Amino acid sequence: MKQKYAVIGHPIGHTMSPFIHKSLFELQGIEMEYFAFDIAPEKLGNEMNGVLGDLQGFNVTIPHKEAIIPFIDSVDESALKYNAVNCVLRRDGKTHGCSTDAYGFTQALKANNVPLSGRVLVLGAGGAARTLAREAADAGCEVTIAVRQSSLIKAEELKKWLISSDGKVSVCELKDVLGEFDLCVNATPVGMYPNPDAMPLTEGQLKGCKALFDAVYNPEKTLLIKVAEGLGIKTVGGMAMLVWQAVKAHEFWYGAEFKTADIEEIIEAANREMERIFYEK
Repeated sequence: MKQKYAVIGHPIGHTMSPFIHKSLFELQGIEMEYFAFDIAPEKLGNEMNGVLGDLQGFNVTIPHKEAIIPFIDSVDESALKYNAVNCVLRRDGKTHGCSTDAYGFTQALKANNVPLSGRVLVLGAGGAARTLAREAADAGCEVTIAVRQSSLIKAEELKKWLISSDGKVSVCELKDVLGEFDLCVNATPVGMYPNPDAMPLTEGQLKGCKALFDAVYNPEKTLLIKVAEGLGIKTVGGMAMLVWQAVKAHEFWYGAEFKTADIEEIIEAANREMERIFYEK
């Protein structure tokens, strides 16, 4: 009997989750079906026992990562830490939630030999920035959060939360970013399809960074990454994080183990598939 899994969100659009998860299941030799369900926020509770009731597990994306928590029987430490769930397991009639985003980020850096240490510049103060900045702070990094003027209050709130974990944190506007950083982390949507000709920093500001992680995965190489590569800066794209967090989901669902080389192949294949979906005419 085929197992059934899915990703839920609203809107769900051209999500890469089916391609990535089907590839991971194939590596494990597991027969399954993987769906993409567009579930409006007001219908989330009802669907937990509706279309989601027959699933062995499912992934959760925007805007349900926080909203789904009251409908889950239990959550692990990762979900409590970030007050977010992006992966759910159903076992013996009970649902269990976790967050795999932080693992995806740190493993993407590790697989590309980019250390999470020293001075880290985090661009943005939204949900992604919250996760990535917290990992940097917990690793003992000195974190600078850079945002647009309209997001300064949100950035200050994030700063307070990071300081509570003994992090060394400062806040500034994007236009005021100055100095050298061991790692720049773009946690904004700037440069994402369908507006790929934008970047959150100037080339001059980027020159002060030794490495760059861009959470944007569409396109594979954002303008920010292209400029960084032109400056000789080590870069890591967002698809790596997306695939590695999916790997963690399979570990959570059924204890899967994968070889790094196989995951690197899936990252490349996912980028090619994304190119086919979005850019081939």
